[in-house]
Amino acid sequence: QVQLVESGGGLVQAGGSLRLSCVVRGTAFSINDMSWYRQPPGKERELVATIYNDGSTAYVDSAMGRFTISRDNDKNTVYLQMNSAKPEDTGVYYCYAQVQDYTSRIRDYWGQGTQVTVSS
Repeated sequence: QVQLVESGGGLVQAGGSLRLSCVVRGTAFSINDMSWYRQPPGKERELVATIYNDGSTAYVDSAMGRFTISRDNDKNTVYLQMNSAKPEDTGVYYCYAQVQDYTSRIRDYWGQGTQVTVSS
């Protein structure tokens, strides 16, 4: 059974920094794409950043230049470094991973979410 466990959320002042972590626990043959999504209060969940198996990355425009997604494959962990935080970054942040098991089945997994609040 695969589980994604997030940590690092909390309260930060505008202009400050926060680092989110998400570890993939359980048995997996490989972990493909890993992403961070967020859901602002009263809004739909949106993609923030993705890191692909080859290490390439993609960001939503609002995160470009401020957020950095990275991964440590040895630790099965993905990170989101949030710098120059803005109040509009407030929301619940979810980790996502596409995981392939030893039967070659590919499944999508989500973390439980971690709250990020940026005060003005």
